[in-house]
Amino acid sequence: MSSTHTAVRRAGAVAALAAAGVLTAAGVAFAHVTVHPDSYAKGATDGVLTFRVPNEEDTADTTKVQVFLPTDHPVMGVLVTRQDGWTAKVTTTRLKTPVKTDDGTITDAVSQITWSGGRIRSGEYQDFDVAFGQLPDDTDQLGFKTLQTYSDGKVVRWIEEPRKGAEEPESPVPVLKLTAGTAGDENAPMTASSSEAKAADEAPNSDSTARGLGIAGLVAGVMGLVAAGVAIARGRSARSS
Repeated sequence: MSSTHTAVRRAGAVAALAAAGVLTAAGVAFAHVTVHPDSYAKGATDGVLTFRVPNEEDTADTTKVQVFLPTDHPVMGVLVTRQDGWTAKVTTTRLKTPVKTDDGTITDAVSQITWSGGRIRSGEYQDFDVAFGQLPDDTDQLGFKTLQTYSDGKVVRWIEEPRKGAEEPESPVPVLKLTAGTAGDENAPMTASSSEAKAADEAPNSDSTARGLGIAGLVAGVMGLVAAGVAIARGRSARSS
């Protein structure tokens, strides 16, 4: 086998390993249970939160999803929508500290939503929509601890809190950031409808841009490695002749 072919094969093998590493890392990130959008204005009203649950098992289906809503900073006016194949059970809890609103004092709030009866198969995901009347305005973020149960009995607990400066935990809790700002500022509080519109407009563009840059970088890296291998092989061939 010629030195040129050997160099090209070596370069191709290195590139393939690099590509596999990039794609594997991306797959792990996408396998997390997440909440969308990932941010809302403090005190936002009449909006929707979507919990995206992917199936990360090859040999089992997801058969139950339990989302726990915080009661120290409760979400008011929670409603669930009908989901084909799934049954939703909503659990309410009496609040330790009642919340005063324009409509009166709230003493109870939803603390858990359980979806069961359906199936999320390998390589698929399911979106679960939850409407809210009002988000709290006295905290910077909300964590929604989630339990994902599989048909083989395995339970994945998405409950790990991220720590500043540390690596992302293996099973991070879905987090909704709550933002605040002044009028005219790009970070100014948005209404639910404007927040959803902004998320809908920006998410596809940012996702496609990031993926496009990642793919372009990967292709450029592969081509660079192959070109380097060919150049080395040609240099050796020239010296030998």
